[in-house]
Amino acid sequence: QVQLVESGGGLVQAGGSLGLSCLASGRTFSTYAMGWFRQAPGKEREFVASISRAGGTTYYADSVKGRFTISRDNAKNTVYLQMNTLKPEDTAVYYCAARSGASIYYTIRDYTSWGQGTQVTVSS
Repeated sequence: QVQLVESGGGLVQAGGSLGLSCLASGRTFSTYAMGWFRQAPGKEREFVASISRAGGTTYYADSVKGRFTISRDNAKNTVYLQMNTLKPEDTAVYYCAARSGASIYYTIRDYTSWGQGTQVTVSS
C-alpha cells in the first residue's frame, strides 16, 4: 500500500483560497487513482474530488464543483486540491486517499489507502 501525507490546511476567511497537497510514498504513484474526502464534526466522511491515475479524468462533488480543482504531478508523487471561494460549510478535516486502478472512484469503500488528514477551517 502507498503511504499518504497531507499538508496545507489552515484557517481562512470565507471567500478565500487554500491549497492542499498529498505526498505519496513509493515508486508506483502513477498506477493509483487518487481522491480527496472530508469530514466535518458530527458528520460522515464525504467525497470531494477524484482524479484518474494519468490525470486525464476528474470528478467532483456537486457542493465543490466550480470552486475546487484536483490535479496531480506524477513526477512528484503528489496530488493537489486547490480550493477557491471557500465557505464556512467547507470546514472539515480533509483526507487524501488512493487505490490502484485504471478507473476513477468516488466512494469511501473504493479506496484502500488513507492519509491522516489536514484541518481546514473557514471563518465567516
